[in-house]
Amino acid sequence: MRKLGMVLLMAICIASCKDKAEKESGDVSTEPATESLSQTNSTDEWVTLFDGTSLDAWELYQGGDPGAYWKIEDGALVFNPPTKKEKGQILDIVSKKEYTNFVLSLEWKISEGGNSGIFWGINDDEKFVKPYHTGMEIQVLDNEKHPDAKNGTTHQAGALYDLVEPSKDATKPVGEWNTCVITIDHNTNKGSSVLNGVEVAAFPVGGEELEALLKGSKFEKWEGFAKFKTGKVGLQDHGDVVAFRNIKIKEL
Repeated sequence: MRKLGMVLLMAICIASCKDKAEKESGDVSTEPATESLSQTNSTDEWVTLFDGTSLDAWELYQGGDPGAYWKIEDGALVFNPPTKKEKGQILDIVSKKEYTNFVLSLEWKISEGGNSGIFWGINDDEKFVKPYHTGMEIQVLDNEKHPDAKNGTTHQAGALYDLVEPSKDATKPVGEWNTCVITIDHNTNKGSSVLNGVEVAAFPVGGEELEALLKGSKFEKWEGFAKFKTGKVGLQDHGDVVAFRNIKIKEL
C-alpha cells in the first residue's frame, strides 16, 4: 500500500508539472487564446476615411478630384463653395469604397445659417444626377438661422431628412464641433442617428417598414431612392461652408 501511494503521488506530480509547462510554453489551446484569435480575425475594426492629412479616400460624385473646393484646414475637411457655380456642377464628395452595414463616426461644424448633410447608400450611376437621388441623408444644419429648420422638424440637424424628426435639438452652438454617429444595419433593419451622445432618430433601412415610411413622402416615386443596400457614403455641397473631421467607419 505504501508503494502504491508513492506511485500515485509521483503520477500526480508529473501530470501537474507537464500541465504547468505546457501552459507556460503556449502549447495548450486555452479559452483566452481562442478569444484572442477571434479578436485578431475580426473585421469589426475602425477604418479612417479622413485623418486630417489626406483626401485619398474621397472623390467628387461621379468622379473627379475634390481638392479644388474641399480643402484641409487645421486638420479639418472644409468645403468652401464657389462664388459662382458652373451649370450642372456637382461638388458633393463620396467615398471611393462602398459599404453595406456599418457605423460611421465623424464630427461636423456648420457655418452660420449653413446647411449640409451626410449620405449613405449612394449609387453614382450617371442616370442619378445627385447623391440624394439614391442616398438617404442625416441633416447637418444651423437650426437657429437656416430657414429649412422652419420647414418642419424633419429638416433639422440629426433628422433622417424629410422622414424622421430628431427627438430633441442636441446641437451645439454654431462654430462648435458636433459629434455624429450613424449606424446602418440591414441585418436587423435598423438605422440610427446619434448627435452629441443622444440618439435623436431611429428608422428602418429597408423592406416593408421603409416603404411605409416613404409612403406619401416626396421620395416615394423616386426610382433609386433608398434602393441600394450597398453604396457609397457622402458629404453634401449645399452651397454653404461646412467642416468635417475625424471621419471613420466600422463595417458590421
